[in-house]
Amino acid sequence: MKYKIDLHTHSTVSHDGGVSRESYRKALDTGILDYIAVTDHNTIDFAQKLRSELGDHIIVGEEIMTTIGEIVGLYLNETIPGGLSPEQTISKIREQNGIVYIPHPFETIRKGLHPQVLDEIVDEIDIIEICNGRAFVQDRSKQAVVWAKINQKPGAASSDAHGFHGLGKTYSQITDIPNRENLVSLISSCVPNAERPKFRAILYPKYNKIKKKIGKT
Repeated sequence: MKYKIDLHTHSTVSHDGGVSRESYRKALDTGILDYIAVTDHNTIDFAQKLRSELGDHIIVGEEIMTTIGEIVGLYLNETIPGGLSPEQTISKIREQNGIVYIPHPFETIRKGLHPQVLDEIVDEIDIIEICNGRAFVQDRSKQAVVWAKINQKPGAASSDAHGFHGLGKTYSQITDIPNRENLVSLISSCVPNAERPKFRAILYPKYNKIKKKIGKT
């Protein structure tokens, strides 16, 4: 069997996110994706609730803002506060037996970790994102692929979707049902799919921010 997994998405709970509960369900029910990590900014509340509804097809994650860039924790049980150093953040992820995932590395527009920082924490990295579905203005995929190979780290393709139409284009294809224990191994032999979504999917964060701002006025 082959399964499509996306390890980086943002629900309506994220300040710039827009993937609704119904959209996640639709993506799973229609086979657009088989497993989806919900990685909202600095919270796991929505992800936990969605997992209770949709089961193991939802992976509870969090995109955590450290002092110098973002790190994703996967298979979390508690929210990790933002504002910690990368080392402290990773320690908090490990305390929960979570997986350390590096999103959009080397980017400056979206707060990716720089090469020097990655080299300092390399031993603690489980998976690095080698293709981000929203990498349009600043695409560091080639650099990420080289870094992953040099440092022998599994590389994943993920959508970073902030709306429904961002789902199902950029994902990793794996050969077994993922869990906390086997995910890193499965990503080590995954097949990345890097089809770009429509341009409007890339603009979701800006659209979502404006929509939510207007809704509050």
